[in-house]
Amino acid sequence: MKGERDKDESAGPRPHLRTGSDQPIDPEDLVRLSGREPTPERVERARKELEERGAAAVERYLP
Repeated sequence: MKGERDKDESAGPRPHLRTGSDQPIDPEDLVRLSGREPTPERVERARKELEERGAAAVERYLP
């Protein structure tokens, strides 16, 4: 529907997030994929998860 598309476009810039496990992802991106704001503790936890699970860590949050 045209009205919905116009509404989405006028909402302003969308946050830049990489998606898909086929690309490099950093711990901060993984925290954001989980719907949370990055804090030092969350980023460290995400770094460990990426080391342990690799691409599967990203797939946990993406359909």
